[in-house]
Amino acid sequence: MAGNSIFVMFLLCLASFQAFASDPSPLQDICVADLNNPVRVNGFVCKDPKQAMAEDFFFPGLDKMRTPNAVGSNVTAVNVNQIAGLNTLGISMVRIDYAPYGQNPPHTHPRATEILLVLEGSLFVGFVTSNPENRLISKVLQKGDVFVFPIGLIHFQFNVGTSNAVAIASLSSQNPGVITIGDAVFGSNPKISADILAKAFQVEKNIIDIIQSKF
Repeated sequence: MAGNSIFVMFLLCLASFQAFASDPSPLQDICVADLNNPVRVNGFVCKDPKQAMAEDFFFPGLDKMRTPNAVGSNVTAVNVNQIAGLNTLGISMVRIDYAPYGQNPPHTHPRATEILLVLEGSLFVGFVTSNPENRLISKVLQKGDVFVFPIGLIHFQFNVGTSNAVAIASLSSQNPGVITIGDAVFGSNPKISADILAKAFQVEKNIIDIIQSKF
């Protein structure tokens, strides 16, 4: 009986733990990142709070459109690297500009959930659930619509309109990170062996060579 009681107590202890999917809570009002400090922790070392100023919590120009890249989009990030005062606060944001039929290609944020608001245009967006289902959950968004991409899942946005589109996204991390699938798989340094990728994607090696040459 004593053994059974201990086992039940152990299960109750396990059940009492909670999982959190965002950055840890701060332990002080502000912790402005000292980006020049060589010490590296899980985040950035704080500078003396008495030296904090308004510029540490400010970023200008998010109203400006950026020129789209080769895939027809441009992401303007506003995270701890741009606003040092975001350090330990567990939040950041981006502006995304899309050319007509441009896309923000499939990617993931390993440390953040993303919530996206369409400011202009029409976007086809979606994310894929994890193995084994690999289910695509997608929707066409119009101006004023909001969509959520859960933490760590592959997602994308595609401008289905004939004019430029703009979106603002907030992320649940001061430094959410981004892994663009094509860049990571076909543009790694050094390269992943074409033989490995050919077998993984079940195509001929010369096809992999062609794709890798694009990255």
